Amino acid sequence: MPDQPPRIADTLYHDLVSPGEVAVVRRRVREVALRDVAPVADRIARGDERLDGFPRDVFDRLAAAVIYRIPFAADVGGDGLAHPATATATAVEELAYFSNSVAAIFDVHCILAGNAVNRGTPEQRRRWLAPVVAGEIVGAFATSEPAASSDLSPEAVRPVAHRRGDGWVLNGRKRWITNSVVAAFVVVLARTGDRLSTFIVPTDTPGVRVGTPDRKLGNKGQITADVHLDDVGLGPEALLGTEGGGLKVALQTLTYGRIGIAAAGVGMAQAAFDRTAAHLSTRVAFGAPLAVRQHWQFLMADRATEIAVQMARDAVQAFGGFGFTQELGDDSSGPVEALYRDSKIGEIYEGASEVQRWVLARQIFGRDIVG
Repeated sequence: MPDQPPRIADTLYHDLVSPGEVAVVRRRVREVALRDVAPVADRIARGDERLDGFPRDVFDRLAAAVIYRIPFAADVGGDGLAHPATATATAVEELAYFSNSVAAIFDVHCILAGNAVNRGTPEQRRRWLAPVVAGEIVGAFATSEPAASSDLSPEAVRPVAHRRGDGWVLNGRKRWITNSVVAAFVVVLARTGDRLSTFIVPTDTPGVRVGTPDRKLGNKGQITADVHLDDVGLGPEALLGTEGGGLKVALQTLTYGRIGIAAAGVGMAQAAFDRTAAHLSTRVAFGAPLAVRQHWQFLMADRATEIAVQMARDAVQAFGGFGFTQELGDDSSGPVEALYRDSKIGEIYEGASEVQRWVLARQIFGRDIVG
């Protein structure tokens, strides 16, 4: 594992508002991430999704360190924190500092799949959520599909669930489903009549088929694949929430998920910032460290307040040829290229940046103007 640069955010920003329990979570997750994620981050960043697309060793180590307990109540084995959302975002930030793939696995497992099931019946929470919290099984969450991603209107969602006796039959296809290849269950959004409903679909149910994993630009440890549903028969206990209430479940869950994506961006931005600052302080050109140049001083001051993709892009520029390199001839890893590749997805999933701008514009100007 390469030497870790100083964590500049610890001295640059002064957190005077986070509850004490959140500070404890930060220290705890940082220790685990440094021990269990950092040493294998390069392997994850350069992996082939179809050969080593899910870092099971890391998933199991996080389970052993009880990291999946952070978002949840004590009755399902969780930590029962007073501020679980803040603590969860902090955990994502600390994981993403070393690997956005690992942060995304945590996000989907806990914030999406886990949080959705957390809205279910006591039996659903006992059957599915308790083992998610313990890390005994992996969860997945499926709203996206070939023709619909950010659009979750009933007209755009193509998978259909029909009544059969007191149960259901599901048909359709979901795309970009993180953790699907290794998941024990998938929370699926489907049409029921002219409305949407959510279902807990065990992946060993006849008719459920997970496709070949995608090969992506970045986040190579965040395995994604299509989920095909062909006459999948489910009992009444599979319905999550009320019939026709699926859109509410999906939107509430994705809102929480977007907090996680933002936190991951913060973690990646901090990593890019720290590595760039260390490089600029030590890289000598024309007789002096690069950091003496006002250009880099001003740019880093600006980036201290900005987002992951821009910071990662500037990190590549600052490192020059090393920043553009994935692996050197001596088998050492490029210092920032994985951050650049991984950071881009934050502008796409959980609602593309353009959709988020539209949501903000609607809050600023109102629905009557924006729509």
